[in-house]
Parts: sequence; structure tokens; C-alpha cells
Amino acid sequence: MSKIEQLRISGQLPSPKGVALAIMEISRREDATLDEVARVVQSDPALSSRLLRLANASANTARPVVSIRETVLRLGMATVRQLAMGFSLVDQFLEGPCSTFDYPAFWSHSLFMAVASQELGRMTRTASPDELFACGLLAQIGCLALATVYPNDYAAVLTEQSRGVALLELERKRMGIDHAEFTAIILADCGIPKALAEPVHYHEAPQTSGFSEGSRPDQLTHLLFQARRMADLGRSPVTERHSSIAELMLLGGKIGLDATAMGEVFDRVVHLWYEWAELLKVPASPIPSFSAMANAPVPRPEEDSQAAHTSKRVLLVEDDPTTRMITEGLLCHLLGCTVHTAENGKDALALALEVMPQIIITDWLMPVMDGIEFCRALRATDWGQSMYVIMLTGEETEEKIINAFEAGVDDYVTKPVNVRALSARMRAALHYVKLLEAWENDRAQLKQFAAELAISNRWLEHAAMTDLLTELPNRRAGMEALSRFWNGSQRTGQPVAALMIDVDYFKSINDRHGHAVGDRVLQEVAKAIQTAARKDDIVSRIGGEEFLLVCHDADPKAALLAAERLRKMVKAMKIHIDDTEIQTSVSIGVANRENGMDNEDDMLRAADKALYAAKNAGRNRVCLFANGKTICAACVNDKHQA
Repeated sequence: MSKIEQLRISGQLPSPKGVALAIMEISRREDATLDEVARVVQSDPALSSRLLRLANASANTARPVVSIRETVLRLGMATVRQLAMGFSLVDQFLEGPCSTFDYPAFWSHSLFMAVASQELGRMTRTASPDELFACGLLAQIGCLALATVYPNDYAAVLTEQSRGVALLELERKRMGIDHAEFTAIILADCGIPKALAEPVHYHEAPQTSGFSEGSRPDQLTHLLFQARRMADLGRSPVTERHSSIAELMLLGGKIGLDATAMGEVFDRVVHLWYEWAELLKVPASPIPSFSAMANAPVPRPEEDSQAAHTSKRVLLVEDDPTTRMITEGLLCHLLGCTVHTAENGKDALALALEVMPQIIITDWLMPVMDGIEFCRALRATDWGQSMYVIMLTGEETEEKIINAFEAGVDDYVTKPVNVRALSARMRAALHYVKLLEAWENDRAQLKQFAAELAISNRWLEHAAMTDLLTELPNRRAGMEALSRFWNGSQRTGQPVAALMIDVDYFKSINDRHGHAVGDRVLQEVAKAIQTAARKDDIVSRIGGEEFLLVCHDADPKAALLAAERLRKMVKAMKIHIDDTEIQTSVSIGVANRENGMDNEDDMLRAADKALYAAKNAGRNRVCLFANGKTICAACVNDKHQA
């Protein structure tokens, strides 16, 4: 028995109580009715008001829902069950035993994701908005479960995660299980169908899902991922909003939302989030409008913000050991930077290429290569132009300072180094680094968006020219090929032929076996035509059961031979679908470019006349239209026709 099964049996997993539990018990019965569920819901005023609100929020009519019975009818028993459990868990777990787990913040984020999922679902119509609300509310419920079942261990996990270690990895390492597994179990208990539970499971990392691109599960996974990112922005500190907004704009573009439309959706979600937070007694901090956040400048790092300095790579170039040791100590211990040191400009140049520092602090007077020469050499490279350089100098004459700035120095500090002066200069340097990082992140996302847009455009171009059922070129592509071959024939004088192909008695196949079988027959015929065609010929599906084969450099005799070969191939086919064997045939009309034809449409009309003659002559045959006359080739009767 798995660990999760043991916990479920022991009753340790978060589970609904009271009315929510009663609804779950009723909905498990095969003879359960909506009236029974409605009566139970009515006994809980809080649940009633919440469901009424949700039903009215998703109603497409002007008339509001006022009765609980109508609410349950509109939402459906499954959705009521899911929401009742979610709301029950919110009420029970606004606090808990895990010291480092912020229960109110967890539900605030989950509620934001619920509303965002609902709104995105309403726009994309990939699933019921009400079910998506429940999915968003419970998408991270596994975290709550771990905090409830293993409060001490999970407190340690969250402490370690705050230092940048992946949460799922830490959970598995410490407890042998992760929150995604817990979430899947609780979603199953809620009655959320697998078609929704699987996208929830993969929403944190959509690229790992393995779903076919563009499929419904793939769309739902990305929808939930976008809702999660919207919730992250809603709950993020001011200093982290810039990169989140850039990512949301990119995600919005994938579903057809420009920056303005994305902002409108986000602001609407925030408004609904406030209302739901008040109803569920969950905290909801004020958030500026999306436009205000998008247009806000990148915030300057706080003077005492250790986090702003952490992990910034600094190269300290100083030949004096004492000054180097003191300055390194200030940078490491007081400002939290990662410091690399060199004793002269030449060594520093090689080290800078290796470690790629974001900030360089260099002395002016040094052996081998002084600070000015080092700075000029650094700025002469492509990789060294964006590094922020602070010069340490014992002199502060105007001429020397001008020389330093002309060499590429960004700022300077006089020696001996003063802690407050260095810290102030570092704040300016860190602000520059942060702006640079934000710009590079935006540029990377713009490149990614451009690449994805190019792929989307190529796919759309392919889709616009392709028949979805047979995967052959469609009518538009076939007509373009016909025009191209016609023009080529006019230039070179080489013959060109058009073969109009029609599947015989196709309507009777649909009527007798159904459209699914009819589709399979069309697919098999399409493959046969493609196989019979020469490498440079173009095959397209131009109507329901009609195909066009355009042959370049084919005179009437060659075109007739190709058509007859194709007719025999189709007639010999045996199409097996389940326990049914289907045989079919085709009628083919052939025409060539002739004197007197003004354009390719004339040739196509001639082939169509030949096809009409082939069908009138009894089908399963080839006819040629030439010199204003229709000639039908002799049909080789099959044994069963004898």
C-alpha cells in the first residue's frame, strides 16, 4: 500500500466536513438527484451564497439566478461537489500546524488562480469556467496537505526552498513524496475528471506533459500555467513585477491578447478576486492596474536590501593586499556579493572574461596595467561594454576624473574606502545591473515570442493550404498549383494535364456505414492517388469526394495511362474498418491544355465535363475531353461485375 493510500485511510489528508462531506456522499450514489443536493446546500448559508455568486458570474443571461435549486441545476452536481469541497477546505485551513507555511497567503494565491482560470476559460472555451475555477482553487492543494501531514518536515523544506532549491525536489528528498502527487489524489476525491486533473498535474511545467501541441489537454495545461502566472503577479512584491508582466504579455500573445487586452483581463480578475476574498475571508492586498505596473520604472534596490546584492558577481582589482582584503570583506560580508580578485589590470582582463562580472571595482595606480588602461581594454571588447566599472582613486582632481570617465569608468570612490560611500556607489551599480537584466530578459522573451510567432505562422500557412482529413493540399493549394503548372506550360510549351477524380457512390457509403467510415474511405483513396502520382505532380482534395491531380509534361496519352493506372489501383483496394471490408471505385475526367483555352479554368472545366461523362457512362471509368469532344476509355470489368 502506498504512503498516500495509508494517509487517506488514516484520515490525515485534508478532507471536507459538514455540508461538503454530505454533498460528496450524496453525489456518489447512482440514484442521487439535484433536488437532494439543493436541499443540503440550502442548509449552509455560506455555501449557498458562494454558489449563487458563481452561478450568476458565469450566467450568460440578464436574469439573475435566485434559487439554490436553479443554481445547482445550472452548475451541475459534479461542479457543486468540487466547489463545496474547495470552499470547505478554505474554511478549515486558514491556519494550521506548520510554522513557516503562510495559510492565508496560500488561499489568497489559490483564489486568484481560481478566478484567473475561470476568466481564461470563459475566453478560450476550452472547458467549463466553473470547473476551471475549482481546478484553480485546488491546483496547489498538495502543498497544504504536506504542511498538514508533515508540519515540522515541511517547515524545514520551505526554509530551504527560500534559498533557491526546487520545491518538488526538496519534498521528494525529505518526505519521499511531492505536492503534485497529493494534489492528484485530492482532485480525484473531489470528483474532478481526469481530463482536467492531468492538466492540473502538469501546469507548473507544461513542457514536461507530453501532450500533443494544440490538443485540448495541452491548451488546458497552458491555460492553468497562465492563470498561475497571473496569481504570481498578483501576490508578488513590487521588485519582482517587471519580469512577471513581460512574461504575461508573452503568454497573452499566444492566445491572441495584446498588451491592452491582457491588462483588461488581469484587472477584471483582480476585481473579482477582491470580491471573492471578502466572501471567503481571505486576504487580498491592493494591486495597481496592469497598465500602471507595466509602465512603472524598474524599482531601485533598497539601501539595506541584502537580497538586492546577493549573487551579484563583482571583480575587485587592487594591488595593495590590505586595501584588497578590507574592500573584499565589505563587499562579501556587508553587501553579500560574490567577489573575485586580481592584483593588476592584465590579470583582471583575463579573469573578467572567465567569470563575466556584473560590477568591477578597480584601483587606478597598479603595476603591469593600471586602472585606466584596464578600463580602455575592457571597453574595447564586446563582452566588456556592459559591465559597470567603479574606480578607486586617491586623487580627485577634475582633470583626472574627466580622464577616467572618458576611459569608460561609470563611477569612482576616493581612497581610503569609506563604507557608506562604497555602499552608495554599489546601490547605483546594482540599479544599473537590474535594469540591464530586465532589458536582457525582455529581449530574450521578445526573441522567444518572435520564434514562436514564426512557428505559428508557418503552421497557420500550412493549415490554410491543407485538407485536415486527408492531409493533402486543399482546394486553394490545388488551384494555385494548377495556375502555376498552366503558366509553366505556356512558357515552355510542355503539355500539362488535369485529372478530376470522384469517388463513386460515396453518399451510399456514408448512408450505410456512417460518416466515420466514409472519412476512412476518403483517407485511403487519397493515399492511393498520392501513391499513383509522379514525384512532381500535385494532388489536392477540392471538394467532398472530389480530388484533382495536376500532371506536368503529360500529353493526352500519358495522362490517360496515369488515370487508368489510378482507377485500377483504387478498384483493387480492400479497405478494412473494424469487421467491415469496403471496396470502392473512382471516375476520372482528363483534359490537357489546348489551343483556344484562355486560362487554366478552361482546362479545369474540360476535365469536369470528362468526369461528368465518365459518371454518366456507368462510373468506374476514365474519360478524356479533347478538341471539344468527350472520349471514354473502355472499362475493364471486374469479376463481380460480370
